[in-house]
Amino acid sequence: MHAQPATAPAHTAPATDGAAPSPLLLIHPQIAPWLQRQPEGCEISLLSEREQLDQVYLRSQPDNEEQLITMRYVGRQGQLHRWQAWLPWDHGNALTLYAFKVLVDGTQHWLAADGLHEHLPPESLHFRLNRQHQPPDWVREQVFYQIFPDRFHAGEHSERPPSRQGQVLPGQAGRAVVEPAWHEPVDPAHAANSFYGGDLPGITEKLDYLQQELGISALYLNPIFSSGSNHKYDCDDYFQVDAQLGGNRALVELREATAARGMRLVLDAVVNHTGVNHPWFNQTGVHAELGAAQAIHSPYRSFYAFDGQGRPLGWKGYDSLPVLDFSSAPLRQAIYAGPNAVLRHWLRPPYAVDGWRLDVIHMLGEGPGARNNAQFVREFRQAIKQENGQAYVLGEHFSEATRWLQGDQEDGAMNYYGFAHPVRAWLAGLDVAYQPIRLSTVAFERWLARGRATIPYANQLAQLNLLDSHDTSRFFTLLGEDTARMALAATLLFTSPGAPCVYYGDEIGLPGGQDPDCRRPFPWDRAQWNQPLFQHYRELIQLRQSRGEWRHGAVQTLAVSEQALVFARYTDWEATVVAVNRGDQALSLDLPVWQLPLQVQQWRGLQPGHAAPVAFELLDGGHRVRLQLPARASVLLLSE
Repeated sequence: MHAQPATAPAHTAPATDGAAPSPLLLIHPQIAPWLQRQPEGCEISLLSEREQLDQVYLRSQPDNEEQLITMRYVGRQGQLHRWQAWLPWDHGNALTLYAFKVLVDGTQHWLAADGLHEHLPPESLHFRLNRQHQPPDWVREQVFYQIFPDRFHAGEHSERPPSRQGQVLPGQAGRAVVEPAWHEPVDPAHAANSFYGGDLPGITEKLDYLQQELGISALYLNPIFSSGSNHKYDCDDYFQVDAQLGGNRALVELREATAARGMRLVLDAVVNHTGVNHPWFNQTGVHAELGAAQAIHSPYRSFYAFDGQGRPLGWKGYDSLPVLDFSSAPLRQAIYAGPNAVLRHWLRPPYAVDGWRLDVIHMLGEGPGARNNAQFVREFRQAIKQENGQAYVLGEHFSEATRWLQGDQEDGAMNYYGFAHPVRAWLAGLDVAYQPIRLSTVAFERWLARGRATIPYANQLAQLNLLDSHDTSRFFTLLGEDTARMALAATLLFTSPGAPCVYYGDEIGLPGGQDPDCRRPFPWDRAQWNQPLFQHYRELIQLRQSRGEWRHGAVQTLAVSEQALVFARYTDWEATVVAVNRGDQALSLDLPVWQLPLQVQQWRGLQPGHAAPVAFELLDGGHRVRLQLPARASVLLLSE
């Protein structure tokens, strides 16, 4: 076990150039009081363990030209020394970029958002601030819960719609409705046409469980608008909540109930494509007006993308999901630009939802392909923020989302690339394609850090961190239903920068393979729950609600070994040290807590979900902590 040179909340590892790490400790937490935003710029602080430095500069690029601003020494902070400088906003660019240059002992040390460098790092790794666009502050304070409505709970006090067993619904390629009992397994042969009966009244009935027992503060619902499938990513009507889920009135009641509890509600917008039964497309001919699939002179023909032979383009080749073409001005008016557009409608009372999760938003564009995608996402953002400046704009990206997360497009993304994928690789030994991967802990830490480094830290705090979702195998199943490792993963979920999102049932150990098996009904019989895992989740959620550093603090790596990672989340007055060990052997760690820029007089040890005390001792007057870390476990040290 060795301590790494710590840097910024964006990263805390050695030089990224492949050279040997510098012994110089440099830290720049991208939060107050070390970064103070003002109307004309920011007061920026740099911290080091050494006071005797030859020159300390803040590098910026006004007019796209390098400027080195001399930083002034302002005294000690804990065991560290602090330099400050004023950074004016870069008014010529959307982002203000900066880095640090330190001269000492005849050599250079550069600090960028990903860590230390021996030379000027590329601009893609510089710290970055967006002076105009900020994500809503409320997002970072939440614990989200993702619900696939048909599989969460069937309302016990709502009027049940008539059975549709055996019916063939329009636009469903001849597939007949199947209505299995709640306890029956998901049949892959009926992935889209099996309905278990979960609905919005069922969610409303379970708000006591979600908020009071588990501690959830925000809901994200998979699509709820009219569709003949259970997943509803093939929308038939953007202005009607599906009758099987309770209709529009059920959404009003859910919104009223969540608002009364102070809970947030985010809906899923599927506007890259529709279903073939949508009136705009009308392939089945059930609507009176001619649709784009029926005639080239349809008023909706321009709404969809067609190839050179006049064939409609389907999302990823699926004919059932015709792709929308945003080169069409009438379509743009209908989806986001017009006064009664889809994305605006549900942000207004009586629904007044708190934001949108934008399905496959990176694929949206003009004609074949995603031409001018960035422009349309910016316009989406503008329209949403016009209705509610505090609405959450959340994008779905299975791969890296850096270019959508610079502040002017999305507030945050479903953080597959920067969190779910590295955690899966490190703990389950599988990549996103379910192929084997051996990821060292050093590489794991670097992956997490790089994911944070390339976007403004404010947007990192608004990322939706997740372990799994309706599109992936349950993480618990990938781990072979290993409760200890799942608990370790949950600790990472709740303590890492970003808003944690629990996929329904993860907290009780609900298993599930790849889609559609990951969409099993929630078992409300508590005898089937993994109680140790449930208690682990509950305790972590309670801690997150009480520990401000988990929600909006900086992050700093303290140690990396072959099997263990130790990092800290902190503000200027509170800190948590998070230690996780994936290995099968217990470890004794010496942790350099003196590297944190605050004075901690006393630590409290905790292993979430366990009553036994955590073994640790203070060394060097409290400047170091010797911690005993059990095998396949996570331990927390909380400042008192």
